[in-house]
Amino acid sequence: MEKERVANGIFNINSKKIIKSNVLVLELNNRGLLIKKNFYDINDINKLDFSDDKTKDIFSKRGFVYDFLSIMRQKINDPLNKRKNR
Repeated sequence: MEKERVANGIFNINSKKIIKSNVLVLELNNRGLLIKKNFYDINDINKLDFSDDKTKDIFSKRGFVYDFLSIMRQKINDPLNKRKNR
């Protein structure tokens, strides 16, 4: 995604107008190989329909072993539990 912005006017320094916006959409198959690529400019972006689906984070679930090792590391670093919890 590429965006180029310029100031709207002399008195509106913080507000900017988008003059160039390019998007490259890549479609991959289940093996990760490129199937199709489309290039869209600022006029075509408004015509796009984006999916509402969200990507699931499979690594966010921590297992028993990870939790156990984290607790053990915490106990090794502070055996008397005198450090404040952050």
